[in-house]
This record gives sequence, C-alpha cells and structure tokens, in this order.
Amino acid sequence: MHYAISPRSPVVVPVFDSDAFFPVRRIFCVGRNYAEHAREMGATAQADGLEPPFFFTKPADALICGVDELAVSYPPATANLHHEVEMVVALGAGGADVPVEVAAGLVFGYAVGLDLTRRDIQARAKEKGHPWDMGKGFDQSAVCGPLAPLATAGHPRAGAIWLKVNGELRQQGDLDQMGWKVEDIIANLSTLVRLEAGDLIYTGTPAGVGPLQRGDLLEGGVDGLPGLRARIV
Repeated sequence: MHYAISPRSPVVVPVFDSDAFFPVRRIFCVGRNYAEHAREMGATAQADGLEPPFFFTKPADALICGVDELAVSYPPATANLHHEVEMVVALGAGGADVPVEVAAGLVFGYAVGLDLTRRDIQARAKEKGHPWDMGKGFDQSAVCGPLAPLATAGHPRAGAIWLKVNGELRQQGDLDQMGWKVEDIIANLSTLVRLEAGDLIYTGTPAGVGPLQRGDLLEGGVDGLPGLRARIV
C-alpha cells in the first residue's frame, strides 16, 4: 500500500511490569458515574438515579501515558483546567450488544487515569447547547498510568480511588460508588457502538474535581493498580 503521507505510529499504553505495550483504538468516557460528582456539577437527576450516566469520547492521540512522572502541558484557551481521576478499563476483545454476564470477559486490564477538562470552555458549550469536544478532547487531555493486566489486577470492584495535588487530598471515593459498574458500562456502550480490542473506557470520577495550575504535581491511585504521577507544565 502506498500512503500519500507517512502514517502515524500507533498510540500505546505500557503494560505494567512488562516490555509489552497495549495499542489504543478509541477512548470512551462515562459522564457523572458517581452520585456526589453529579451533585457537585448540578446534575441532580443523575445524582438521584433518575437519568443514567452518559458517554463522550476523546481522540486516541489525546492520550499521554507512561510509567514515570508525566509532563502534561497546560492547554491553551483556558483559565480553568480541572482534574478528574478515574479507573480506566482496557478491552482485549470486542463486540456489539454484549450481554452484561459476559462483559467482564472482554477486559484485558485496568489503569489509573485522569480526564482533564477545560471547564470554562465546557461551561460555555453547555450554555449554548454546543458540543463539548474542545472542552474534553484537547491534546494530552487523557492521562493514563501503566496498564495492569487481569493476572495482576483481577477485576477491581471495590476499593479506594483518590487524587492528591501537591500532597493535598483533593478527590476520594470508592469504586463501589459507581452508578454503573464495569460490566454495565461495557454492555450499555456496546448497544451504541461496536467495541473492539484496543478500546479504553474512562469510568467516571468521584467528587472533588477542581482547578490546576502550572507546576502542580498530581498523584492518583486506585487500590490494587499501579499509581499515576503527572506534573502540569
């Protein structure tokens, strides 16, 4: 095959304690999957379970990942960059209309991630009924630590999820507080799009989201998974 321009290298996530890499196809994100976060965003219907969580996407090349401390660039066109710590699910198989009872079998592993948000751009888009893309899908907006395969992590269904900024605890919750569990997320998302091996799913953030400044050091964790360190530069 002859390409008109040189093709880009694939986007990959390092596999923990291995020389292997996980190639990324698409990035899906679940919005407002923790009730307290839904409340802090003013989404009372979702907080009270009257409306389900929803999905949005980020481009695969918005991903920045690694084992060591990551240098994440403060993005342009915002004065209100926010952190959202999340557990990330990596799929090793796919399908459409996946039953909940088999959804866990699609999972390759898990990681700690950050969904970074230009909150001021997102807020203006909401006010005007415009898409959120530029508030959520900018360069380096999907931060991800090393991926722990099932043999290492199992299926985390409960346990602490947290984020510190400059040593101060900003976000703290438990995976069992997710409105949709991992199997529910996979099954529901597969009714909307066909999932494939290489897909990442950011599963939502607990309460406590807030602004970041240049120089801030972020340390995120989920019980049983490799940690994440990133500095805003």
